[in-house]
Amino acid sequence: MGSALPLGEPAPADGALPADLVIDPDAPFGVYLHVPFCRVRCGYCDFNTYTSGELRGARQDEYADTLLREVGLAREVLGAKDALRPASTVFFGGGTPTLLPPGDLGRMLAGVRDAFGVAAGAEVTVEANPDTVTDAAAAELAASGVTRLSVGMQSAVPHVLAALDRTHDPANVRSAVASARAAGLDVSVDLIYGAPGESLGDWRRSLETALELEPDHVSAYALIIEDGTKLARQIRRGEAPAPDDDLQADMYELAEELLGAAGFEWYEVSNWARGAEHRSRHNLAYWQGTDWWGFGPGAHSHLAGLRFWNVKHPAAYAQRLAAGESPAAARERPDAAARDLERVLLRTRIREGYPVSELLGEGRRAVAQLIADGLIEGPEAVRGRVVLTLRGRLLADAVVRALTA
Repeated sequence: MGSALPLGEPAPADGALPADLVIDPDAPFGVYLHVPFCRVRCGYCDFNTYTSGELRGARQDEYADTLLREVGLAREVLGAKDALRPASTVFFGGGTPTLLPPGDLGRMLAGVRDAFGVAAGAEVTVEANPDTVTDAAAAELAASGVTRLSVGMQSAVPHVLAALDRTHDPANVRSAVASARAAGLDVSVDLIYGAPGESLGDWRRSLETALELEPDHVSAYALIIEDGTKLARQIRRGEAPAPDDDLQADMYELAEELLGAAGFEWYEVSNWARGAEHRSRHNLAYWQGTDWWGFGPGAHSHLAGLRFWNVKHPAAYAQRLAAGESPAAARERPDAAARDLERVLLRTRIREGYPVSELLGEGRRAVAQLIADGLIEGPEAVRGRVVLTLRGRLLADAVVRALTA
């Protein structure tokens, strides 16, 4: 059911923002809509998700109406600050958003449109389990304003899917992509590498299968073992092997090789797109540190340096909104040092890199050694940007440590 929420100062019951918060009315504004439902819990997953047996007092069929109450509250709060902006991106994440009827997702999107507006040409993404996508569902989503489907493929190899506790039929990935294409949607496929028992040959098969689908975008994430998950317990008991760092590095290099040969360019350490127009604009907003409001249980938001997050459980979330209260649990304003560290951490991950001019002291002096070590691009550094090489992407954390020493 997800990791613990961070600490922070209590958020006010009415959701009011700090009086001194200054929001740039011209800054991009993203909306994240969390749908916390899954049919089964995957063994590696640490997200704030719930199966039907874990809901205890929350109802899936009432969820859209509950979330729309929070959208209405945010409209009042932002209106009081004269900071209303149309959403430039909307992202339905989870969980499994497509466990809800397409009509519910459409009503949620319509609620965002009514409250804030949705900018012309906005990117509207829905994450989907392959088993939940049909021609009719994809067509209904497209008609409601969705522009992009992100399909949770994870692997094309049955024993790898079993190791991850993924229950979808691998054959349904192809049909889900076909349904999305028929509806006129852009398509992203999500992959995970480094699962217990997965070989380099298995990973090649997954990459080649994904490329056969001709998606617009591919995300490939190294498996990370999160405390408290089923997989972490299995590894601790010796029932499954821990990820092999060297093998995961080989897998990443293979992804870069095959995706690059197929015309995809990396634009973030774990993300590749077939041209800049197919990058995930919503996720880029996170890495670039712009504003977004996250709706739903456990969702996080960021406005002009203020961070706040909602209570985790769907029942507690619904109870607060039914009482006319904000579901926000707490909030914080990171200090200048924390914000500087976060900017370096996030912006070095993207292809545009980080401005050398914004580095301080030892960080700026580290640039020459990072070039010599083959971790950042020399020509880009001369032009004033810290941009990771392929080797640098594999050692991104070490680069950040050097730049923030």
